[in-house]
Amino acid sequence: MKDNNCVLKFVDIANICIDLGHWPSHFKTSTMIVILKLNKSAYNSPKLYQLTILLNTIGKLFEKMIGEQLQFHTISNNFIHQSQLGSLKQRSTIDAGVALTHTIHLGWVKNLITSTLAFDISQFFPSLNYQLLPLILDKMGLDHKVSNFFKNYLVGKKT
Repeated sequence: MKDNNCVLKFVDIANICIDLGHWPSHFKTSTMIVILKLNKSAYNSPKLYQLTILLNTIGKLFEKMIGEQLQFHTISNNFIHQSQLGSLKQRSTIDAGVALTHTIHLGWVKNLITSTLAFDISQFFPSLNYQLLPLILDKMGLDHKVSNFFKNYLVGKKT
């Protein structure tokens, strides 16, 4: 059974962080562990190890709450293009497959040859321009407190 009082306290804390424009430093610190990949004949290359970053559990919970709200706001206000499918609620790998199949079939109808280029942008976030994000959030119409919060959230992280 969910404890609504506990949930409300977490929401209060997240709201206070946003109101103050501050993300506590103990949530910005992560720990990296190194795990050997199994069934390798030798371990003389960095590729043979898996790096895993562990975050503060409560900090992860707050990040998830804030991320859910940010995603809801951006999708409900059409700030994310319809073709963006990755890491969004209600948009799955099946949706991406259907969209790709549709595009291919449209090409076939027009006697075109269709090719696909796929790439991994999982490392996009670490290279994000931290000065640009608050400006984008302001332009999206979010409360200025939110952009101030992200100015603080994005700096000073350490592993």
